[in-house]
Amino acid sequence: MNSEKNFIITKNMNKKEVETFFFDTYAFYEIYEGNDNYKKYEGCRMVTTKLNLFEIYLVIFREYGEEDAEKIFNSYYNLIHDFDEEVIKNAAKLKNSLNKRDISITDCIGYCLAKQLGIKFLTGDEAFENLDNVEYVK
Repeated sequence: MNSEKNFIITKNMNKKEVETFFFDTYAFYEIYEGNDNYKKYEGCRMVTTKLNLFEIYLVIFREYGEEDAEKIFNSYYNLIHDFDEEVIKNAAKLKNSLNKRDISITDCIGYCLAKQLGIKFLTGDEAFENLDNVEYVK
């Protein structure tokens, strides 16, 4: 891995006072790129889906190669939370209601899963900037 690239290590996973966020692909990428605005999320509990892991693996693979993509995959695989049929239905409804915005199915599922879990959806994606339950960080 390029020494300038970053990973958030999920130390503090067992402390109840640590805040939990759903990390979308945008958030993972900004962390990897070293965006200082995401430093305050170091040590928080992180949740994501296999879909987000697929997306970040693909982006890192394309931009930095397989070695870095494998490191991302191995670092974040343990953060995966599965989603149920209610999340799928709610994500479809969200995607339909926001059809004018360019929101991916992966993001709709992540956002709905975050709401179901009672945690904030962490992103810098402008399509989510004014939605409730979003921690919007550029």
